[in-house]
Amino acid sequence: MQNIPHQLLPRDMYLDRLKACQDNGLVKVVTGIHGCGKSSLLALMREHLLASGIAREQILSIDFKSAHTRSLTPTDCCNLVQGHVLPGRRLYLFLDEPQQYMRGWEEAVRSIGTNPDCDIFIAASETGQLSSGSCDCLAGRSVEIRMLPLSFREFLRFHGFTVGESRPSRPGTDRHSVFSRDGEALTLEEAFCLYLRYGGMPGLVGTGLEPDRAWIQLDEICCAVMVHALSGYGRCPGEGLIRDPELLEHIMLCLAGTVGTPMSLRSICRTLAAESTVKARGRGRRGTPATQTVAAHARALLHGCLFHEVRRLDLKSGTELRTLGTYYMVDMGLRNFLLGYRDTDTGHLLENVVFLELLRRGYAVKTGKIGKRTIDFIATRDRETICCQVTLDMDDPQTREQALAPLRAVRDNCEKLVLSLRTLSTAPVDGIRIVPLLDFLLQ
Repeated sequence: MQNIPHQLLPRDMYLDRLKACQDNGLVKVVTGIHGCGKSSLLALMREHLLASGIAREQILSIDFKSAHTRSLTPTDCCNLVQGHVLPGRRLYLFLDEPQQYMRGWEEAVRSIGTNPDCDIFIAASETGQLSSGSCDCLAGRSVEIRMLPLSFREFLRFHGFTVGESRPSRPGTDRHSVFSRDGEALTLEEAFCLYLRYGGMPGLVGTGLEPDRAWIQLDEICCAVMVHALSGYGRCPGEGLIRDPELLEHIMLCLAGTVGTPMSLRSICRTLAAESTVKARGRGRRGTPATQTVAAHARALLHGCLFHEVRRLDLKSGTELRTLGTYYMVDMGLRNFLLGYRDTDTGHLLENVVFLELLRRGYAVKTGKIGKRTIDFIATRDRETICCQVTLDMDDPQTREQALAPLRAVRDNCEKLVLSLRTLSTAPVDGIRIVPLLDFLLQ
Protein backbone atom coordinates (compact mmCIF):
# COMPACT_ATOMS: atom_id res chain seq x y z
CA MET A 1 0.00 0.00 0.00
CA GLN A 2 2.78 2.44 0.83
CA ASN A 3 4.21 2.16 -2.70
CA ILE A 4 0.98 3.35 -4.32
CA PRO A 5 0.88 7.12 -5.06
CA HIS A 6 -1.37 8.75 -2.48
CA GLN A 7 -3.67 10.20 -5.12
CA LEU A 8 -4.50 6.68 -6.33
CA LEU A 9 -5.17 5.11 -2.97
CA PRO A 10 -8.63 3.53 -3.21
CA ARG A 11 -11.75 5.56 -2.44
CA ASP A 12 -13.86 2.40 -2.49
CA MET A 13 -17.19 4.00 -1.60
CA TYR A 14 -17.11 6.36 -4.58
CA LEU A 15 -15.49 3.86 -6.93
CA ASP A 16 -18.21 1.31 -6.14
CA ARG A 17 -20.85 3.92 -7.04
CA LEU A 18 -19.16 4.57 -10.39
CA LYS A 19 -18.89 0.84 -11.08
CA ALA A 20 -22.60 0.42 -10.34
CA CYS A 21 -23.42 3.11 -12.92
CA GLN A 22 -21.17 1.75 -15.65
CA ASP A 23 -22.92 1.21 -19.01
CA ASN A 24 -26.28 2.44 -17.68
CA GLY A 25 -26.80 4.95 -20.50
CA LEU A 26 -26.48 7.97 -18.20
CA VAL A 27 -23.73 10.56 -17.98
CA LYS A 28 -21.82 10.04 -14.73
CA VAL A 29 -20.99 13.42 -13.11
CA VAL A 30 -18.60 13.46 -10.14
CA THR A 31 -18.89 16.79 -8.32
CA GLY A 32 -16.95 18.12 -5.36
CA ILE A 33 -14.64 20.84 -4.15
CA HIS A 34 -11.38 21.42 -5.96
CA GLY A 35 -8.75 18.98 -4.66
CA CYS A 36 -11.07 16.39 -3.08
CA GLY A 37 -9.91 13.62 -5.44
CA LYS A 38 -12.26 13.66 -8.44
CA SER A 39 -9.51 13.32 -11.06
CA SER A 40 -7.97 10.47 -9.07
CA LEU A 41 -11.35 8.78 -8.88
CA LEU A 42 -11.64 8.90 -12.68
CA ALA A 43 -8.12 7.43 -12.87
CA LEU A 44 -9.19 4.61 -10.53
CA MET A 45 -12.22 3.97 -12.74
CA ARG A 46 -9.98 3.74 -15.80
CA GLU A 47 -7.78 1.24 -13.96
CA HIS A 48 -10.90 -0.78 -13.12
CA LEU A 49 -11.95 -0.82 -16.77
CA LEU A 50 -8.53 -2.04 -17.87
CA ALA A 51 -8.49 -4.70 -15.15
CA SER A 52 -11.94 -5.92 -16.24
CA GLY A 53 -10.77 -6.53 -19.82
CA ILE A 54 -11.59 -3.25 -21.55
CA ALA A 55 -8.94 -2.49 -24.18
CA ARG A 56 -6.85 0.64 -23.66
CA GLU A 57 -7.91 2.01 -27.06
CA GLN A 58 -11.53 2.00 -25.84
CA ILE A 59 -10.71 4.63 -23.19
CA LEU A 60 -10.33 8.32 -24.03
CA SER A 61 -9.47 10.94 -21.38
CA ILE A 62 -9.59 14.69 -21.96
CA ASP A 63 -8.19 16.81 -19.13
CA PHE A 64 -9.38 20.35 -19.76
CA LYS A 65 -7.05 21.64 -17.06
CA SER A 66 -4.15 20.88 -19.42
CA ALA A 67 -2.83 23.75 -21.54
CA HIS A 68 -3.02 21.46 -24.60
CA THR A 69 -6.80 21.07 -24.39
CA ARG A 70 -8.04 24.42 -23.06
CA SER A 71 -8.45 25.78 -26.60
CA LEU A 72 -10.77 22.95 -27.68
CA THR A 73 -14.14 24.01 -29.04
CA PRO A 74 -17.23 21.80 -28.81
CA THR A 75 -16.72 20.89 -32.47
CA ASP A 76 -13.07 20.00 -31.82
CA CYS A 77 -14.12 17.83 -28.87
CA CYS A 78 -16.76 15.98 -30.90
CA ASN A 79 -14.30 15.38 -33.74
CA LEU A 80 -11.68 14.10 -31.29
CA VAL A 81 -14.16 11.67 -29.77
CA GLN A 82 -15.43 10.56 -33.17
CA GLY A 83 -11.87 9.76 -34.22
CA HIS A 84 -11.55 7.32 -31.31
CA VAL A 85 -14.83 5.47 -31.84
CA LEU A 86 -14.25 1.82 -32.71
CA PRO A 87 -17.08 0.15 -34.68
CA GLY A 88 -18.94 -2.37 -32.57
CA ARG A 89 -17.03 -1.51 -29.38
CA ARG A 90 -17.99 0.81 -26.54
CA LEU A 91 -15.95 3.95 -25.93
CA TYR A 92 -15.40 5.12 -22.36
CA LEU A 93 -14.97 8.89 -22.33
CA PHE A 94 -13.58 10.80 -19.34
CA LEU A 95 -13.91 14.59 -19.29
CA ASP A 96 -12.12 16.45 -16.49
CA GLU A 97 -13.52 19.96 -15.77
CA PRO A 98 -14.99 20.67 -19.24
CA GLN A 99 -17.36 23.33 -17.88
CA GLN A 100 -14.46 25.48 -16.71
CA TYR A 101 -12.48 25.72 -19.91
CA MET A 102 -14.76 24.98 -22.89
CA ARG A 103 -17.53 27.44 -23.62
CA GLY A 104 -20.52 25.54 -24.93
CA TRP A 105 -19.39 22.25 -23.41
CA GLU A 106 -23.06 21.29 -23.11
CA GLU A 107 -23.27 21.08 -26.91
CA ALA A 108 -20.39 18.63 -27.00
CA VAL A 109 -21.86 16.40 -24.28
CA ARG A 110 -25.29 16.52 -25.93
CA SER A 111 -23.84 15.48 -29.28
CA ILE A 112 -21.54 12.79 -27.92
CA GLY A 113 -24.29 11.43 -25.68
CA THR A 114 -26.43 10.55 -28.70
CA ASN A 115 -24.04 7.67 -29.39
CA PRO A 116 -25.36 4.70 -27.38
CA ASP A 117 -21.90 3.09 -27.48
CA CYS A 118 -20.24 5.95 -25.57
CA ASP A 119 -20.18 5.89 -21.77
CA ILE A 120 -19.38 9.37 -20.40
CA PHE A 121 -17.76 10.28 -17.06
CA ILE A 122 -17.34 13.94 -16.03
CA ALA A 123 -15.47 15.50 -13.09
CA ALA A 124 -16.66 18.99 -12.08
CA SER A 125 -15.55 21.28 -9.24
CA GLU A 126 -18.98 22.73 -8.62
CA THR A 127 -22.63 21.80 -8.43
CA GLY A 128 -24.29 24.92 -9.89
CA GLN A 129 -25.48 24.03 -13.37
CA LEU A 130 -24.78 20.32 -13.09
CA SER A 131 -27.12 19.60 -10.18
CA SER A 132 -29.72 22.32 -10.56
CA GLY A 133 -31.59 20.82 -13.49
CA SER A 134 -30.96 23.99 -15.49
CA CYS A 135 -28.48 22.25 -17.75
CA ASP A 136 -30.79 20.86 -20.45
CA CYS A 137 -28.23 18.49 -21.93
CA LEU A 138 -28.00 16.52 -18.65
CA ALA A 139 -31.56 16.86 -17.35
CA GLY A 140 -32.87 13.34 -16.86
CA ARG A 141 -29.80 11.86 -18.53
CA SER A 142 -27.23 12.01 -15.76
CA VAL A 143 -26.43 10.67 -12.32
CA GLU A 144 -24.49 12.81 -9.87
CA ILE A 145 -21.95 11.41 -7.42
CA ARG A 146 -21.02 14.04 -4.86
CA MET A 147 -17.49 13.51 -3.60
CA LEU A 148 -16.29 14.74 -0.22
CA PRO A 149 -12.83 14.98 1.33
CA LEU A 150 -11.51 12.04 3.33
CA SER A 151 -13.57 10.60 6.16
CA PHE A 152 -11.83 9.98 9.48
CA ARG A 153 -11.35 6.33 8.52
CA GLU A 154 -9.84 7.33 5.19
CA PHE A 155 -7.69 9.98 6.89
CA LEU A 156 -6.13 7.33 9.12
CA ARG A 157 -5.49 4.99 6.19
CA PHE A 158 -4.16 7.64 3.80
CA HIS A 159 -1.77 9.05 6.40
CA GLY A 160 -0.43 5.64 7.36
CA PHE A 161 -2.05 5.25 10.77
CA THR A 162 -3.09 1.79 11.94
CA VAL A 163 -5.81 1.24 14.51
CA GLY A 164 -5.81 -1.72 16.87
CA GLU A 165 -7.81 -2.86 19.86
CA SER A 166 -6.45 -2.44 23.38
CA ARG A 167 -7.84 -3.21 26.81
CA PRO A 168 -9.18 0.02 28.37
CA SER A 169 -7.81 0.92 31.78
CA ARG A 170 -11.29 1.83 33.00
CA PRO A 171 -14.84 1.77 31.58
CA GLY A 172 -15.51 4.42 28.98
CA THR A 173 -11.86 5.11 28.17
CA ASP A 174 -10.40 4.78 24.70
CA ARG A 175 -10.11 1.10 23.78
CA HIS A 176 -8.26 1.76 20.52
CA SER A 177 -4.55 2.13 20.03
CA VAL A 178 -3.23 4.08 17.05
CA PHE A 179 0.24 3.87 15.55
CA SER A 180 1.77 6.17 12.98
CA ARG A 181 3.78 4.92 10.02
CA ASP A 182 6.91 5.59 12.11
CA GLY A 183 5.62 3.50 15.01
CA GLU A 184 4.61 6.43 17.23
CA ALA A 185 1.73 5.54 19.56
CA LEU A 186 -1.29 7.83 19.90
CA THR A 187 -4.71 7.57 21.43
CA LEU A 188 -7.59 7.53 19.00
CA GLU A 189 -8.73 10.92 20.29
CA GLU A 190 -5.27 12.37 19.60
CA ALA A 191 -5.48 11.08 16.02
CA PHE A 192 -8.96 12.58 15.74
CA CYS A 193 -7.61 15.94 16.89
CA LEU A 194 -5.18 15.81 13.95
CA TYR A 195 -8.17 15.20 11.67
CA LEU A 196 -10.05 18.13 13.21
CA ARG A 197 -7.03 20.37 12.72
CA TYR A 198 -5.85 19.43 9.23
CA GLY A 199 -9.01 18.03 7.66
CA GLY A 200 -9.34 15.43 4.94
CA MET A 201 -8.07 16.96 1.69
CA PRO A 202 -6.13 14.13 -0.03
CA GLY A 203 -3.36 16.50 -1.15
CA LEU A 204 -2.20 16.87 2.45
CA VAL A 205 -0.95 13.28 2.47
CA GLY A 206 2.26 14.45 0.80
CA THR A 207 2.86 17.16 3.43
CA GLY A 208 3.42 14.87 6.41
CA LEU A 209 0.92 17.12 8.24
CA GLU A 210 3.60 19.78 8.63
CA PRO A 211 1.68 23.04 9.22
CA ASP A 212 3.49 25.27 6.72
CA ARG A 213 3.24 22.73 3.91
CA ALA A 214 -0.36 21.87 4.77
CA TRP A 215 -1.45 25.53 4.76
CA ILE A 216 0.05 26.02 1.29
CA GLN A 217 -2.12 23.20 -0.03
CA LEU A 218 -5.24 24.56 1.68
CA ASP A 219 -4.50 28.09 0.45
CA GLU A 220 -4.43 26.82 -3.14
CA ILE A 221 -7.84 25.18 -2.69
CA CYS A 222 -9.45 28.30 -1.21
CA CYS A 223 -7.99 30.43 -4.00
CA ALA A 224 -9.38 28.01 -6.60
CA VAL A 225 -12.88 28.29 -5.10
CA MET A 226 -12.62 32.09 -5.16
CA VAL A 227 -11.39 32.15 -8.77
CA HIS A 228 -14.17 29.82 -9.89
CA ALA A 229 -16.81 31.96 -8.16
CA LEU A 230 -15.49 35.20 -9.63
CA SER A 231 -15.20 33.64 -13.09
CA GLY A 232 -18.82 32.47 -13.08
CA TYR A 233 -18.06 28.73 -13.20
CA GLY A 234 -21.09 26.75 -12.08
CA ARG A 235 -23.35 29.79 -12.25
CA CYS A 236 -26.91 28.87 -13.15
CA PRO A 237 -28.65 30.78 -15.94
CA GLY A 238 -30.17 34.02 -14.68
CA GLU A 239 -27.67 34.47 -11.85
CA GLY A 240 -25.54 37.59 -11.93
CA LEU A 241 -21.76 37.56 -11.99
CA ILE A 242 -19.84 37.89 -8.72
CA ARG A 243 -17.87 41.11 -9.08
CA ASP A 244 -16.69 41.88 -5.53
CA PRO A 245 -13.85 39.60 -4.38
CA GLU A 246 -13.56 41.44 -1.04
CA LEU A 247 -17.20 40.85 -0.19
CA LEU A 248 -16.94 37.22 -1.31
CA GLU A 249 -14.00 36.68 1.03
CA HIS A 250 -15.80 38.35 3.94
CA ILE A 251 -18.88 36.17 3.45
CA MET A 252 -16.66 33.09 3.23
CA LEU A 253 -15.05 34.00 6.57
CA CYS A 254 -18.44 34.78 8.12
CA LEU A 255 -19.90 31.40 7.14
CA ALA A 256 -16.74 29.57 8.21
CA GLY A 257 -16.94 31.23 11.62
CA THR A 258 -20.59 30.32 12.20
CA VAL A 259 -20.77 26.65 11.16
CA GLY A 260 -23.56 24.90 13.01
CA THR A 261 -25.28 28.18 13.89
CA PRO A 262 -28.67 28.94 12.28
CA MET A 263 -28.21 31.91 9.95
CA SER A 264 -30.43 33.97 7.68
CA LEU A 265 -29.22 36.18 4.86
CA ARG A 266 -30.19 39.22 6.93
CA SER A 267 -28.23 37.95 9.91
CA ILE A 268 -25.20 37.51 7.66
CA CYS A 269 -25.61 41.13 6.55
CA ARG A 270 -25.84 42.25 10.17
CA THR A 271 -22.79 40.20 11.11
CA LEU A 272 -20.76 41.75 8.32
CA ALA A 273 -21.81 45.23 9.35
CA ALA A 274 -21.29 44.65 13.09
CA GLU A 275 -17.78 43.31 12.55
CA SER A 276 -16.99 46.22 10.21
CA THR A 277 -15.75 43.78 7.61
CA VAL A 278 -17.37 45.69 4.77
CA LYS A 279 -16.25 49.24 4.17
CA ALA A 280 -18.85 51.85 3.35
CA ARG A 281 -18.64 52.08 -0.42
CA GLY A 282 -22.18 52.97 -1.31
CA ARG A 283 -23.74 49.53 -0.77
CA GLY A 284 -27.10 50.58 0.58
CA ARG A 285 -27.32 52.23 3.98
CA ARG A 286 -24.12 52.53 5.95
CA GLY A 287 -22.29 50.39 3.40
CA THR A 288 -24.11 47.19 4.35
CA PRO A 289 -24.49 44.88 1.31
CA ALA A 290 -27.98 44.21 0.01
CA THR A 291 -29.56 40.89 0.93
CA GLN A 292 -29.73 39.89 -2.74
CA THR A 293 -26.02 40.56 -3.12
CA VAL A 294 -25.16 38.44 -0.08
CA ALA A 295 -27.42 35.67 -1.43
CA ALA A 296 -25.62 35.65 -4.79
CA HIS A 297 -22.19 35.48 -3.13
CA ALA A 298 -23.30 32.73 -0.72
CA ARG A 299 -24.69 30.70 -3.65
CA ALA A 300 -21.34 31.01 -5.41
CA LEU A 301 -19.63 29.44 -2.40
CA LEU A 302 -22.27 26.70 -2.27
CA HIS A 303 -21.83 26.00 -5.99
CA GLY A 304 -18.08 25.76 -5.40
CA CYS A 305 -18.79 23.02 -2.82
CA LEU A 306 -17.05 24.93 -0.02
CA PHE A 307 -20.21 24.98 2.11
CA HIS A 308 -23.43 23.00 2.46
CA GLU A 309 -26.67 24.67 3.47
CA VAL A 310 -29.00 22.62 5.66
CA ARG A 311 -32.69 23.50 5.98
CA ARG A 312 -34.76 23.18 9.16
CA LEU A 313 -37.62 20.71 9.52
CA ASP A 314 -40.50 21.36 11.91
CA LEU A 315 -41.14 17.91 13.35
CA LYS A 316 -44.62 18.78 14.62
CA SER A 317 -45.97 19.98 11.27
CA GLY A 318 -43.61 18.01 9.03
CA THR A 319 -42.90 21.16 6.99
CA GLU A 320 -39.55 22.53 5.91
CA LEU A 321 -38.81 26.01 7.26
CA ARG A 322 -37.31 28.48 4.82
CA THR A 323 -35.72 30.70 7.46
CA LEU A 324 -32.53 30.28 9.43
CA GLY A 325 -30.66 27.67 7.43
CA THR A 326 -27.46 26.22 8.88
CA TYR A 327 -24.17 26.20 6.99
CA TYR A 328 -21.52 23.51 7.34
CA MET A 329 -18.07 23.57 5.78
CA VAL A 330 -16.81 20.83 3.50
CA ASP A 331 -13.53 20.39 5.38
CA MET A 332 -12.24 21.33 8.82
CA GLY A 333 -8.70 21.94 7.57
CA LEU A 334 -9.98 24.63 5.21
CA ARG A 335 -11.88 26.25 8.08
CA ASN A 336 -8.79 26.27 10.28
CA PHE A 337 -6.75 27.75 7.45
CA LEU A 338 -9.24 30.60 7.03
CA LEU A 339 -9.83 31.36 10.70
CA GLY A 340 -6.78 30.01 12.46
CA TYR A 341 -6.92 26.85 14.55
CA ARG A 342 -8.91 27.25 17.76
CA ASP A 343 -10.46 24.74 20.10
CA THR A 344 -13.09 26.97 21.68
CA ASP A 345 -15.98 25.81 19.50
CA THR A 346 -15.32 22.07 19.43
CA GLY A 347 -19.03 21.29 19.68
CA HIS A 348 -19.80 22.90 16.32
CA LEU A 349 -16.75 21.25 14.75
CA LEU A 350 -18.02 17.85 15.89
CA GLU A 351 -21.42 18.67 14.38
CA ASN A 352 -19.73 19.53 11.11
CA VAL A 353 -17.83 16.24 11.05
CA VAL A 354 -20.99 14.22 11.76
CA PHE A 355 -22.94 16.12 9.09
CA LEU A 356 -20.35 15.23 6.45
CA GLU A 357 -20.28 11.61 7.60
CA LEU A 358 -24.06 11.33 7.28
CA LEU A 359 -23.80 12.69 3.72
CA ARG A 360 -21.13 10.11 2.90
CA ARG A 361 -23.45 7.35 4.08
CA GLY A 362 -26.20 8.48 1.75
CA TYR A 363 -28.51 10.31 4.14
CA ALA A 364 -30.51 13.40 3.29
CA VAL A 365 -29.87 15.71 6.24
CA LYS A 366 -31.87 18.52 7.82
CA THR A 367 -31.81 20.17 11.22
CA GLY A 368 -34.86 19.62 13.41
CA LYS A 369 -37.15 21.94 15.34
CA ILE A 370 -39.62 20.67 17.91
CA GLY A 371 -41.26 23.46 19.85
CA LYS A 372 -38.43 25.69 21.06
CA ARG A 373 -35.94 22.84 21.04
CA THR A 374 -33.47 22.04 18.28
CA ILE A 375 -32.27 18.65 17.10
CA ASP A 376 -28.90 18.72 15.40
CA PHE A 377 -29.78 16.37 12.54
CA ILE A 378 -32.78 14.61 11.05
CA ALA A 379 -31.19 12.10 8.67
CA THR A 380 -33.32 10.08 6.23
CA ARG A 381 -32.32 7.29 3.87
CA ASP A 382 -34.90 5.16 2.10
CA ARG A 383 -37.43 4.44 4.89
CA GLU A 384 -34.96 4.99 7.71
CA THR A 385 -35.00 8.13 9.86
CA ILE A 386 -32.47 9.03 12.56
CA CYS A 387 -32.82 11.89 15.04
CA CYS A 388 -29.27 12.67 16.07
CA GLN A 389 -27.68 14.91 18.67
CA VAL A 390 -23.94 15.60 18.81
CA THR A 391 -22.20 16.61 22.04
CA LEU A 392 -18.70 16.88 23.41
CA ASP A 393 -19.20 15.30 26.82
CA MET A 394 -22.15 13.20 28.01
CA ASP A 395 -20.62 12.95 31.48
CA ASP A 396 -21.35 16.59 32.21
CA PRO A 397 -24.91 16.79 33.65
CA GLN A 398 -25.80 20.03 31.87
CA THR A 399 -24.66 19.01 28.38
CA ARG A 400 -26.16 15.55 28.93
CA GLU A 401 -29.60 17.02 29.56
CA GLN A 402 -29.23 19.46 26.65
CA ALA A 403 -28.59 16.51 24.35
CA LEU A 404 -31.35 14.26 25.67
CA ALA A 405 -34.23 16.72 26.18
CA PRO A 406 -35.00 17.42 22.47
CA LEU A 407 -34.92 13.70 21.64
CA ARG A 408 -37.32 12.89 24.50
CA ALA A 409 -39.79 15.34 22.92
CA VAL A 410 -39.84 13.41 19.63
CA ARG A 411 -42.86 11.12 19.59
CA ASP A 412 -42.21 9.51 16.21
CA ASN A 413 -41.08 5.90 16.13
CA CYS A 414 -37.62 6.61 14.74
CA GLU A 415 -34.12 5.88 15.92
CA LYS A 416 -32.83 8.41 18.46
CA LEU A 417 -29.12 8.75 18.83
CA VAL A 418 -26.60 10.81 20.79
CA LEU A 419 -23.04 10.87 19.49
CA SER A 420 -20.58 11.98 22.16
CA LEU A 421 -16.82 12.39 21.99
CA ARG A 422 -16.55 11.47 25.65
CA THR A 423 -18.92 9.25 27.61
CA LEU A 424 -18.42 6.78 30.43
CA SER A 425 -21.73 4.98 29.86
CA THR A 426 -23.28 3.77 26.62
CA ALA A 427 -26.43 2.44 28.27
CA PRO A 428 -29.61 3.63 26.47
CA VAL A 429 -31.59 6.40 28.17
CA ASP A 430 -35.37 6.45 27.61
CA GLY A 431 -34.88 4.52 24.37
CA ILE A 432 -32.12 6.90 23.20
CA ARG A 433 -28.87 5.23 22.13
CA ILE A 434 -25.61 6.71 23.42
CA VAL A 435 -22.77 6.02 20.98
CA PRO A 436 -19.13 7.12 21.26
CA LEU A 437 -18.52 9.46 18.33
CA LEU A 438 -15.21 7.88 17.31
CA ASP A 439 -16.79 4.42 17.20
CA PHE A 440 -19.47 5.83 14.89
CA LEU A 441 -16.86 7.36 12.59
CA LEU A 442 -14.91 4.10 12.40
CA GLN A 443 -17.94 1.97 11.53
